[in-house]
Amino acid sequence: MEKQKSVVFDFERCKGCELCTAVCPVNIISMSEEINSQGYHYAEVKEQDQCISCAMCATMCPDVVIKVYKE
Repeated sequence: MEKQKSVVFDFERCKGCELCTAVCPVNIISMSEEINSQGYHYAEVKEQDQCISCAMCATMCPDVVIKVYKE
């Protein structure tokens, strides 16, 4: 059975403030090279299997664009 994503970003609502990247204890959040429809580089996680589901990123996000799931 495949592991479900641990953290999901609403890319279209992300304003690229980078607060989530600063608080991630395992440093797996980075800013995309692509931009969303608002013109912002959005946050993304490329190594979902490294996520510890601590939810620090979601707590820090001022626009509430991050959802964290625990198995």
